[in-house]
Amino acid sequence: MNRTDAFIDARVGGHATESAAASNDTAIGVPLPHESAVLHVSGEATYTDDIAELHGTLHAALGLSRHAHARIVSMDLDAVRNAPGVIAVLSAADIPGENNCGPVLHDDPVLADGEVLYLGQPVFAVIAETHELARRAAALAKSDDVIRYEPLAAILTAAQAKAAQQFVLPPLHLRRGDPDAKIAAAPHRLAGTFEVGGQEQFYLEGQIAYAVPKEMDGMLVYSSTQHPSEMQQVVAHMLDRPAHNVVCECRRMGGGFGGKESQSALFACVAALAAQRLRRPVKLRADRDDDFMITGKRHDALYAYEAGFDDQGRLLGVRVEIALRAGYSADLSGAVATRAVCHFDNAYYLADVDIVALCCKTNTQSNTAFRGFGGPQGALVMEVLLDGIARELQLDPLDVRRTNYYGIGERDTTPYGQRVEDNIIAPLTDALLDSSDYRARRAALAAFNATSPVLKRGLAFSPVKFGISFNVPFLNQAGALVHVYKDGSVLVNHGGTEMGQGLNTKVAQVVASQFGLPLARVRVTAADTSKVANTSATAASTGSDLNGKAAEAAAQTIRARLAELAAKLLGGDASDVQFAHGSVSVNGGAMPFGQLINAAYLARVQLWSDGFYATPKVHWDAQTLTGHPFYYFAYGAAVSEVVIDTLTGEWKLVRADVLHDAGQSINPAIDLGQIEGGFIQGMGWLTSEELWWNRDGRLMTHAPSTYKIPAVSDTPAAFHVRLYENRNAEPTVFRSKAVGEPPLLLPFSVFLAIRDAVAAAVPDANGAPPLRAPATPEAILDALEALQVASVASTSGATVTAGTSAAQAPITSTAAAEPTERSEPT
Repeated sequence: MNRTDAFIDARVGGHATESAAASNDTAIGVPLPHESAVLHVSGEATYTDDIAELHGTLHAALGLSRHAHARIVSMDLDAVRNAPGVIAVLSAADIPGENNCGPVLHDDPVLADGEVLYLGQPVFAVIAETHELARRAAALAKSDDVIRYEPLAAILTAAQAKAAQQFVLPPLHLRRGDPDAKIAAAPHRLAGTFEVGGQEQFYLEGQIAYAVPKEMDGMLVYSSTQHPSEMQQVVAHMLDRPAHNVVCECRRMGGGFGGKESQSALFACVAALAAQRLRRPVKLRADRDDDFMITGKRHDALYAYEAGFDDQGRLLGVRVEIALRAGYSADLSGAVATRAVCHFDNAYYLADVDIVALCCKTNTQSNTAFRGFGGPQGALVMEVLLDGIARELQLDPLDVRRTNYYGIGERDTTPYGQRVEDNIIAPLTDALLDSSDYRARRAALAAFNATSPVLKRGLAFSPVKFGISFNVPFLNQAGALVHVYKDGSVLVNHGGTEMGQGLNTKVAQVVASQFGLPLARVRVTAADTSKVANTSATAASTGSDLNGKAAEAAAQTIRARLAELAAKLLGGDASDVQFAHGSVSVNGGAMPFGQLINAAYLARVQLWSDGFYATPKVHWDAQTLTGHPFYYFAYGAAVSEVVIDTLTGEWKLVRADVLHDAGQSINPAIDLGQIEGGFIQGMGWLTSEELWWNRDGRLMTHAPSTYKIPAVSDTPAAFHVRLYENRNAEPTVFRSKAVGEPPLLLPFSVFLAIRDAVAAAVPDANGAPPLRAPATPEAILDALEALQVASVASTSGATVTAGTSAAQAPITSTAAAEPTERSEPT
């Protein structure tokens, strides 16, 4: 079986086979290669750093602060200016317009002015003849002779910020029903705390911008960004120029994962500022260590929860507080917290619930978007809670989850008021349990663990219900341009950005299918603010939904014009004209597509059109946290099996079975790749990718040597990923569903499987293992030790606190435990 056949066979059901059977290679549902696949593997793909440098190009580097919080007493940059190759040194005083690159609030300076708010904050920019010389000069910022500081008190953790009531935004609070009364009256109650770390985006291509001054105070900025329109706006404001003076272009990114949605702005601004001041092209490419130190990550979170439930584990009332470490500025934390609130329910009906989300202000990097955008942080604690309830009741966690699933026609309304109208989680679960042989494997694992003293296996199931749309309604819009040239070839431009996820491939397939052309006849060009204006970020898993629909609308307008002409030339009705296999036919007559285009040009038929799409139905009340924030939901589920070494804390994912709902997939190959990648990336967040700061606020995990992302060897040998057969209930582009972010929540099952294995190691201990995330070997050993202590104490009758979900921590507490102090690595 070849790879294409394998992808088709990966579907559950028949739609993919039907669409693949079509001889037209642009048929929706065919696993065509990524449009730049050959360029990627050959090294010919042009990224921002590959753009041929213009004559006179200079290079910039950033001088970074040495304190987490301090007042700048004095700054003498003469030593930097006199360093070899330096052309200029710029500070906040050199910015002609607004010193701000924040996407929402104006609280994020491009260059620090008078005060530094985190260790690693850019204070000045060096522009030199080469990249190396610029970096060497910028490193002089480490000297007290260059910048003198007066250190100020710094708050570094969410726990400290919560205790000090220090937030970047007001708390969010969503309440439905009477959870207090329901918890108090419940047959069983469980309260606890939990923590999950942040995550570095670790895009392969780092942050980079290349600014080229143009005539009449114009500025062209090549930026590796998910949001060209925002880069255009912040650069224009910073230069004190109208937006039409600035053009931002992005052909492709070497990964983004949310880290280039808002935080590419600082680099675009500095490059543009230097280019404007010196009237020469300037490139700013951040070194990987600097990138780590400057940019924000996924928000880490502290949770306090309490739940009341019945004998079957059905939730009767729930309270949760989610304290997110926002960092020093608001950035996108408000929207991240909102999505966390809206995903706390995950796949489960909550009749009586109280949810609080805090955006804690700390003297650390300003945390930002990351694949899932708060959704993973919201849903994770629900899965931990249900796992704890199952262990309290000595039930299979799978059964407790299914007991709490949303229903159809009843128990179908979310805490924020949106009905779950497209619910398929139950049949999807049944299909996955059958294909993964869950019940038999559960019994086999119990037998293995009973006879294995050191190695313990764990098995876990977890589902996902993920809302698709920006939760800020006005962002749910997109535009596109489609041009048909006289030779019959087609050029498409849209507002989305390609970061390896296959967006341009899908958009090209959509347009090609409208004209009945092979994919080779359609080309998608770079995102460019001078072509499609006022675009939204390529984020929130909406890239294909929005830009695919906009491109489809533009192509349909041209197609309707061509159909009218074809009907006149061939006879018949325009509504009967068919576009397929590179030709146009009606009423028994046909002509090649190119011939019709030439006739259309001679007849002065317009051969280009714009297209626009605005997602229907979405609305949101930010005051009450209620509305219809999502156009639809994407569903999925996973079963993961792990083995742990109880002596070392090492672990391995043995097998993973994944079934995911991508609707009627436009391109199964791309969608399966996104699911596989999202699963492994989410697994890294929950198991190996540990961020930590020392007592001075310095990020110590700032390079591949100290920060462990998953490798190929971490992918399980048995990795069964399939698409669930399902047409989207909403009329999205070809009834497909977004697939970028939802799969990242599926490896909750990996974390829970590790938890299951830890529990198997100390079967006499009561309750859930106190395992924190990421579940590094150290965390696993800590959890094993805590369980052993709890087991001994329960046998002796002593009272202990095991921490995390076993601890009876009241949700109303205003303080949380400080992280364990550790020595710095040498």
